Amino acid sequence: MRQRVAALLIGFAVSVGLRVVVGGDGVAQSQPAGLVFAACLLVLSLASGTRVPLSRKAFLVGLAGAALVCAPVGFAQLLTFRPVHGTEGFATWAAVVTVVATAEEIFLRGTLYDAVDDLAGPVPAIVVGAVCFALLHVPLYGWHVLPLDLAVGLVLGGLRQSTGTPAAPAVTHVGADFVGWFLR
Repeated sequence: MRQRVAALLIGFAVSVGLRVVVGGDGVAQSQPAGLVFAACLLVLSLASGTRVPLSRKAFLVGLAGAALVCAPVGFAQLLTFRPVHGTEGFATWAAVVTVVATAEEIFLRGTLYDAVDDLAGPVPAIVVGAVCFALLHVPLYGWHVLPLDLAVGLVLGGLRQSTGTPAAPAVTHVGADFVGWFLR
């Protein structure tokens, strides 16, 4: 079991590193880098036999999670009267983000969660996934995102634990990213 978790963490680190190399200085905006990263995570998940059961409950819980995660930013946007970002370029960006965010959740809240849960239980599985989620965003946005992404990662892990599937956190992640497009 420990070897499986270690191998998954190494595979994850290599995937993040590959994303940074492919994306270069503009890694956060690089769609090819995001897609390479997603492909790596999906290969790791497929090789591990990860399943992603989708249910109505998981979908609805995921939507509620997106509302929860986005509420503070949405309220701040309203209070500061900042304009909402337009839709130009949204369709292509949304397609890529959907693939990347879903791959992250399948790996972090599916493959890695299952491996850590088998080894140490659900709380460590939630924490390890949250730490990995936070760390993967550092090369994209900087160290200042670590506390927020750690908190969001804990919420996503809680959704996984409560629904038994990475589908709920995937819906939350994609939904939050979509809302983030308009509130940036």
